[in-house]
Amino acid sequence: MNKKLLIISSALALFFLILILLKSAKQNKNEKIISPVKQGRVWQIKSVDTMKYSRDLSLEKLNNLSFDAVINAQVKAIKELNATHVAIGTPYDDRFIPILTRWVNSARKYGLNVWFRGNFAGWEGWFGESRSLSREEHLRLTREFIQKHPDLFRNGDIFSPCPECENGGPGDPRHQTPVAEHRKFLIDQRNAALEEFNRIGKKVTVLDSMNFDVAKLVMDRETAGAMGGIVAIDHYVKNPQKLSQDIADLAAKTDAKIFLGEFGVPIPDIHGRLSDEEQAVWVEEVLSMISRRNYVIGINYWVSHGGSTEIFAKDNLPKPAAKVLKSYFSLKNLD
Repeated sequence: MNKKLLIISSALALFFLILILLKSAKQNKNEKIISPVKQGRVWQIKSVDTMKYSRDLSLEKLNNLSFDAVINAQVKAIKELNATHVAIGTPYDDRFIPILTRWVNSARKYGLNVWFRGNFAGWEGWFGESRSLSREEHLRLTREFIQKHPDLFRNGDIFSPCPECENGGPGDPRHQTPVAEHRKFLIDQRNAALEEFNRIGKKVTVLDSMNFDVAKLVMDRETAGAMGGIVAIDHYVKNPQKLSQDIADLAAKTDAKIFLGEFGVPIPDIHGRLSDEEQAVWVEEVLSMISRRNYVIGINYWVSHGGSTEIFAKDNLPKPAAKVLKSYFSLKNLD
């Protein structure tokens, strides 16, 4: 090969090498700027909680039919986030059934499943009731509630017999009641409710969420297995990294799927005061991290309206955090 051809060949080789390096660099650059949203996972259950209205105002608005306009506006706003469920905290006692039914009917109107997150008023002493229910009475009332109101439920709903059960009845297993007894009650409640749903022919998930510290104490592998292999936690912490790590630690300890039953910001005593933009950043960081954890199967943001963590303004306009939630709720399932 003469000198001229050698120079040309070398130049061509160098040219193609540069092209390959540039293409590789471009690919690497693109990989770095891919949004966490596009890389993340989605959840089987995407829920938003209405407790500040569906529970806290349930007695006050019990016979106020004009309140239906508020119910419908809030449920519609939640649906527009591409949620699958709306969490309703109305008590299960007979006197609250009319307003519970109005919330449930609104959910059906807008194509949402319901996560029933109420309880009987006597368990924690709501609305002037004495905190008088025993575990045995609670089991009986739970069965009767499902038996008497089968039309409230649809396939795909979630039912909590006793959300954060440690807050009522015999007390908290961390310092008031034996852990073994608390475990047995949770399992008995789940089994009793499932039996009744089977009897009425409804495929409803039975799931009781609990404070994270209670879950660490109560939910070992055996108990988690008896609860359907799912642990649901209500958890409020200072920073997103801790929330994500706590979930990872609990999943490893229990060998269970994790449902984030409540999370939200800001809780003033924990997070201080956050602007709407700071709230959105916090929510984005949490969702970005937990969307990568394939053992997280569902989330419930607390709350939609009312309280410091709300994601809708009083006119139902979504705040920036609601738009972040919608971006994750809108993902196609990657499973």
